[in-house]
Amino acid sequence: MTDDLSFRAGFACFVGRPNAGKSTLTNALVGTKVAITSSKPQTTRHTVRGIVHRPDAQLVLVDTPGLHKPRTLLGERLNDLVRATWSEVDVVALCVPADEPVGRGDRFIADEIAGLKKKNVLVVVTKTDLVDKKRLAEQLLAVSQLGEFAEVVPVSAKSGEQVGLLADLLAKYLPESPPLYPDGELTDEPEQVMVAELIREAALEGVRDELPHSLAVVVEEMEPREGRDDLLDVHATVFVERPSQKAIVLGAGGERIKHVGSTSRRHIEALLGTRIYLDLRVKVAKDWQRDPRQLRRLGF
Repeated sequence: MTDDLSFRAGFACFVGRPNAGKSTLTNALVGTKVAITSSKPQTTRHTVRGIVHRPDAQLVLVDTPGLHKPRTLLGERLNDLVRATWSEVDVVALCVPADEPVGRGDRFIADEIAGLKKKNVLVVVTKTDLVDKKRLAEQLLAVSQLGEFAEVVPVSAKSGEQVGLLADLLAKYLPESPPLYPDGELTDEPEQVMVAELIREAALEGVRDELPHSLAVVVEEMEPREGRDDLLDVHATVFVERPSQKAIVLGAGGERIKHVGSTSRRHIEALLGTRIYLDLRVKVAKDWQRDPRQLRRLGF
């Protein structure tokens, strides 16, 4: 802990449309995986906090779901979550990918943030490794026309280009404060939530486009095997909305779910630092995205 008054600590949140690179950037700044990433848009379903420890500051990054036009009750709840988050943090960073034209969604979010009366709003142009210098210059010009911003920063979470500079800039806008979390802590996510997210990430890989939104994972039980302190039993359920989706997740002869199990098990063991036995089931919760009772049961 430090009592030095020049130390800064506070919260920054990344906002942007789905698939703008927010989770990948959070992981790059923290230096380890705290948010799941996927090529499917709308992967993040709740706010994930990643903690960046620096000699001069402690930066708590809040990665939010992508703001989008909601088609379900789940979508509405996710949007409410984003708005609640950005009204409470010290600095907001709008993420816009370098490889896609600035669109209606970006303008909509920029206008919403402008209404916050916050001075500390940055624009981060993500995925700069995917474009050449000319295209990047055009994109920087386009994003600067979205509104009044404290900074416009191009970064590549993949190559690490300018990630350190972004951390410096975010830290600059935090209030003077002692650290908010113990040294060495990288996230305040409950372990069960992170385990469920890693299973969902593995289940999302390679599935057809209509499935991602219908997938939810609940860790029912997580405890050490009786008489063994080197093995953790994890029982989890993958919920889908229709029997046809259950068939996709299971795969022919259960091959797909086996692959999901082995992939996620590796990540979970790395996260928890212990061997695990993973028991995965797949169940149908009909139209859960539209049902308030089921949404509550599944943690939304």
